[in-house]
Amino acid sequence: MGEPLLLAQAIAIPTGVAVLAYLVVGLVIGIESIGVPLPGETTLVAAALLASQHHLRIEFVILAAATGAIIGDSIGYFVGRKAGRRLFERLGRRFHHFSEDRIARAEKYFHKYGVWTVFFGRFVALLRIFAGPMAGMLRMHYPRFLAANAAGGIAWSVTIGVVAYKVGDNADKIFGRVSLWALLGIAVVVVTLYVVHKVRARRKDTDVLEPAPAESADV
Repeated sequence: MGEPLLLAQAIAIPTGVAVLAYLVVGLVIGIESIGVPLPGETTLVAAALLASQHHLRIEFVILAAATGAIIGDSIGYFVGRKAGRRLFERLGRRFHHFSEDRIARAEKYFHKYGVWTVFFGRFVALLRIFAGPMAGMLRMHYPRFLAANAAGGIAWSVTIGVVAYKVGDNADKIFGRVSLWALLGIAVVVVTLYVVHKVRARRKDTDVLEPAPAESADV
């Protein structure tokens, strides 16, 4: 049996205290979204597996996951906005997830794709941890961040929760393939957005006297 199924069996609880399981789902995902490396997606899969075995209700699992994601990312946003870059420097000394290279790549995505990084980042493990604090550090407009954060959190919770619920005991066997296809889909969207961005930039360059070769060198 895979890790999600083992975790599901480990946290199986009586119906009377099912609310505790929903709180655990929201709390783990919320803390992960603040910027602490925790197994948020595994917790969601485990809870959905429990729901498929009639220990929990899938709609409450999804609600807990989405709520944790949205609130956690928002807290991470304000932490990143207040602490700034020194937050990532401090975390980089304690967690390898926050290495200089990874921070630089995440920051590059934010500069290129803005709120789309927040939305699609919910489906990518490292960006799921970085999104809130990084958006705050870069002073992204909060209403725009919140909209992308909420949309991404809900889409991720529904997608992962429903897939695990429908697949049931076989989730651990095929989930890797589902994640792979999700990543491929995200890659196609990101590449498309990048091409559109570059085409528009080149059209603007034709209207100025000098073509700004330094910008092209950065691509």
